[in-house]
Amino acid sequence: MTNNKQGRGGERGRLWLALALVLALLAIAIVPPLVSVSRYKSRITQLMSNALGRPVRLSSVELRLLPRPGFVLTDLTVDEDPAYGAEPVLHANTVTASIRLLTLWRGRLEVSRISVDEASLNLVRSGNGSWNLDSLFGTAAQAHQGAAQEPTRRKVPLPYLEATNSRINIRKGAEKLPFSLVNTDLSFWQEEPGDWRIRLRGQPARTDVSLDLADTGVMQLDATVRKAAELRQMPVRLDLEWKEAQLGQLSRLVIGSDPGWRGALTGQLHLEGTGESAQVKTRLTATGVHRAEFAPAAPMDFDANCGFTYHYSTRSVEKLACDSPLGDGHVRLTGELPGGATPQIAVGLDRIPVAAVLDALRTVRSGFGPGLEAKGLASGMIRYAEPMPEAVPQKTTRGKAHLKQGPAGAEASGSLTGSLTVDGFQLSGDGLREPIVVPRLVLEPVMSADAVKGKKGKSAPRAADVPAALESTIAVPAGGASPLTVTMRLALAGYQVTVKGQAALARARELAHVAGMKDAGILDGLAGEAAQVDLNAEGPWLSPIEPGADRLTGTVNLHNVNWKTDYLANHVEIALATLQLDPGGAVRWDPVGFSYGPVKGTATVVLPGGCAAGQACNPRFTVQFGALDAAALQAAVLGAHEKGTMLSELIARFKPETAPVWPELEGTVKADWLLLGPVTLAKPEASLKTSASGVEIAALDAGILGGRLHGTGTLHAGDKPVYALEGKFTRLNPAEVGKMLGLRWTGGTMDADGKVSLAGFTSKDLAASAAGTMHLDWKHGVMSTASPAEHGAAATTRFEQWTAEAAIADGAITLKENELREGAGKRELEGSVMLVDPLKVRFAPAKETAAKRQGASR
Repeated sequence: MTNNKQGRGGERGRLWLALALVLALLAIAIVPPLVSVSRYKSRITQLMSNALGRPVRLSSVELRLLPRPGFVLTDLTVDEDPAYGAEPVLHANTVTASIRLLTLWRGRLEVSRISVDEASLNLVRSGNGSWNLDSLFGTAAQAHQGAAQEPTRRKVPLPYLEATNSRINIRKGAEKLPFSLVNTDLSFWQEEPGDWRIRLRGQPARTDVSLDLADTGVMQLDATVRKAAELRQMPVRLDLEWKEAQLGQLSRLVIGSDPGWRGALTGQLHLEGTGESAQVKTRLTATGVHRAEFAPAAPMDFDANCGFTYHYSTRSVEKLACDSPLGDGHVRLTGELPGGATPQIAVGLDRIPVAAVLDALRTVRSGFGPGLEAKGLASGMIRYAEPMPEAVPQKTTRGKAHLKQGPAGAEASGSLTGSLTVDGFQLSGDGLREPIVVPRLVLEPVMSADAVKGKKGKSAPRAADVPAALESTIAVPAGGASPLTVTMRLALAGYQVTVKGQAALARARELAHVAGMKDAGILDGLAGEAAQVDLNAEGPWLSPIEPGADRLTGTVNLHNVNWKTDYLANHVEIALATLQLDPGGAVRWDPVGFSYGPVKGTATVVLPGGCAAGQACNPRFTVQFGALDAAALQAAVLGAHEKGTMLSELIARFKPETAPVWPELEGTVKADWLLLGPVTLAKPEASLKTSASGVEIAALDAGILGGRLHGTGTLHAGDKPVYALEGKFTRLNPAEVGKMLGLRWTGGTMDADGKVSLAGFTSKDLAASAAGTMHLDWKHGVMSTASPAEHGAAATTRFEQWTAEAAIADGAITLKENELREGAGKRELEGSVMLVDPLKVRFAPAKETAAKRQGASR
């Protein structure tokens, strides 16, 4: 009996449960459409506006019962405080607002949770350093204070705010910065009235560069903020971690470009205190740090821990202490950073390997000695602090002197004290046949370079005449009569190195390559006496963003050396040469006194610096000769007149497929006189351009035969060199022209022009291949058509004008159509000049033109 009753009771219970479920389902299906929630729109808007302290706008509201009762808000916009701009602080297309059920039974509507997805939040910092979200905490703090003053007044609790898959944009006033957090999950709620919690997880991004978000790392934040009467007094506890960041993408994120750093980085920050004063602890760990183009045998790792107290109002840091192992040594930094005053910093090194310092330099500077190896240990302590004011004599009214502090307007500048010592320093590798060894190197404080210059000029302010850099001077044997004196000056902003003394050329080339001198190749091929060096290098520690930040200036003087290059057949002997390194990056050889066989001259060669991408930046040269004999020049440069000798070897170097080839050069060749067999050019000047395929004579100007020559030409290589020459002769002296031909010519000046092509190695080949044309115009002349050496009387011809066309072919210049005019008479000449050495000239006596003879026969 009892069992039956229990069975019937269980069945009724299940029936009631089923009925309740059916009724609930019916309610879910039927009630929402029947309930008008439009009247709640203004109420919900007002609730959210009161909770957030900002005007709130939304388009529509829909009721939702599952999974929990609430409202679905469409097109939610939270307006910005006008002090921070006009763009909304928050916008979301869809927002879910869950309601508190218990408050409904009491006839009130309260929102317990606001959830947004794919929202956009603007975080704005004004010019005075405040943030647009400060007012959110301020509203809550004021509400708490008001509730304390009016116990009977009921507070509306802040809803639980959460955002997923959202974006946080960062602005500085009206300027929208490119930095943002994407894929962000954010939660903001009150654990207790007046106590807030914030949790955030997102990926840092930058909108103006292309980034691989997978390598920018993940940022996580967990913070607790407690109530206080004023914002700056609100207790804060914050933990921030940025992990899994790769240095390459991280540097692109921070500075907008990739300086070539690689490695994994993790940063942690713990803050505890108030907005006014907080204790901060940080930890920065990095593994596998190196440059993209250089992977050292042992990549640099570090683990730096810092602690300090930060004061917001004064922007000051107290009790700074940082520790980090480096190699087998240890680095410690301590100090005080008072806002607006000179910082007080101390850096201590304990047996830091020089190799680790070299790896650090190679990491921050591209192309810095990838093959160098360093040994040695650095130890010591350096302090940077405000100097003691200098006491200056000051007379009193009684004529006695007392000490007075320096001028109040003097600039506050820091001073360095202490020293660093490097024991067992050795630099080897990267082409150094012998290592650079310095048993002991001491870096001690000195005045800055600017202060030294000002002191010499007696115009520097007193506050600047304090140690602001570390300096050390060492002697480095370099194969000269005396060692090189190397002075290193290291400051916070960068470095300065001066090198003076003598260095053997082989050692100088090694040191230039080790120093990363971009034009170190200009010393290749030099041999002879030691060079006199006076160089200065300076620049920032980090790789410069703008070209020209690194500067190498100074001179290198050479005496009695010779230079051999692949594109010249013989050595060039250099009596003296000065290499000048200009601040703009140009490299100038000026002057250079040289001899090449019997040819002597002076030259200037300039390698431009700072050329923009795509800009022609060829080296330029100027060569000046005295009296120059073409035969001597040919013997020195072009070799003998036989194929297979120096001339053919030189021309063969013009072929693009043959290495080495001539470099691309532009320049000018000048001489006082150029002797061309029977012809002498006065003050010849040629503008040349050389390339791998040949030479272009852009312009050739000279005095010739009492007149002027202007010409152009090209030389192209092939199986035989091919020349193309074109020239114009003006106001030639007929007596000089006749003398060249072995004839007596007088009268007015002559003009001529022509062009010719030649090919071959020897003068015989050149004459035989010569082909071209020539035009001659001579007015008021008297010519003899026979030389004085010929038997018989020479025929003399007088004329008012002679115009002639000539053909150059078959080893001769032959007259073609020509006309001699004397009054009404017209005659023509027959003649030719054989291109042999010496020239063979043949002229027949002038005779009537063919047109006149035909008229007389009729």
